[in-house]
Amino acid sequence: MDRLDNTIRPYAWGSRTAIPHLLGVEPTGEPQAEMWMGAHPGAPSRSERGTLVEVIDADPERELGARAVARFGPRLPFLLKILAAGAPLSLQVHPDLEQAKAGYADEERRGIPVDAPHRNYRDANHKPELICALTEFDGLCGFRDPLKAAGLLDGLGVDSLKPYVDLLHARPEDAALREVLTAILTADPREMAHTVSETAVACARLGGDHAPYADIAHHYPGDPGVIAAMLLNHVRLQPGEALFLGAGIPHAYLSGLGVEIMANSDNVLRCGLTPKHVDVPELLRIVRFEAADPGVLRPEAGADGEEVYETPIDEFRLSRFALPEGGGAHDVTRDAPQILLCTAGSIRAGDHELSPGRSVFVPAGEKTEISGAGTVFRATVIV
Repeated sequence: MDRLDNTIRPYAWGSRTAIPHLLGVEPTGEPQAEMWMGAHPGAPSRSERGTLVEVIDADPERELGARAVARFGPRLPFLLKILAAGAPLSLQVHPDLEQAKAGYADEERRGIPVDAPHRNYRDANHKPELICALTEFDGLCGFRDPLKAAGLLDGLGVDSLKPYVDLLHARPEDAALREVLTAILTADPREMAHTVSETAVACARLGGDHAPYADIAHHYPGDPGVIAAMLLNHVRLQPGEALFLGAGIPHAYLSGLGVEIMANSDNVLRCGLTPKHVDVPELLRIVRFEAADPGVLRPEAGADGEEVYETPIDEFRLSRFALPEGGGAHDVTRDAPQILLCTAGSIRAGDHELSPGRSVFVPAGEKTEISGAGTVFRATVIV
């Protein structure tokens, strides 16, 4: 078992206080957006044996288990994060596995450098993800019913939004959502900036269901993503609740602290709320134009006290244990790699004492018990 030293990424949207508060350290004054736990080459966790990439590369079957290597290859198939949003993240979607493989191969053939700003596919993997709230957590997830989106837009009284309202009323669901998103993203930039400005003023005046979009517009003035965001479900998670985000589902995180787990990929197609590249044709090919309830997840408790967040993919499995004072030890040995992350209280994992924000990597098959009083998240795979 390896105690992990993890990198904190200072993205501009990050909270300046949430991660330091969790870790019990003084804020630096800079944004601290994500703490990465895993073997992603961009910021692998470190241990006394080297980086987690080096540890796994030295003996994949010992660290990951033979079944995980046979299923996913000689790499850790997930990335675990603590995410602290102090401002909205970009509005985005992720491809499915087939789309990712095809898109990566195409850009490789065309000789687009992997680190090029206009590159869409930086690897050949999909990126399903799960966010579990540690605090109250706001986000956008999936399309609203078109008629509800039309009502939200129409209630603002902004004349330049009327064509979108009419389209949302006049077309079948998928066609309406596609046409409106296309129109938003291809509008004249100056005209759209004016529309966003009027929309922001109206949202701030009306408040209520419109209030989140005034805040988004404050952070991204003139960005067409502000209007696109109003097509999506607004979700407020309570601590312990989660969202699963599959391929093609437009989403954005707005504020809050959470535990995030995803397939080990960096493939993102952006819709807005960003200064980064937006490839509208490719985005429209990937987006699933389906209105649906965002599907808030609550963990399902097992007999051993483990609470599992059920998802339809195998690259990751997230669960948690809420251990009471004097509750004894729990055997968490598993024939698969694990990362154990403490988020509250004091947890003992093997020979390691974990305070909030601290984590360990557990190789496949290693005998492991957890005890103490607090909350520990377990990230692993299904093999």
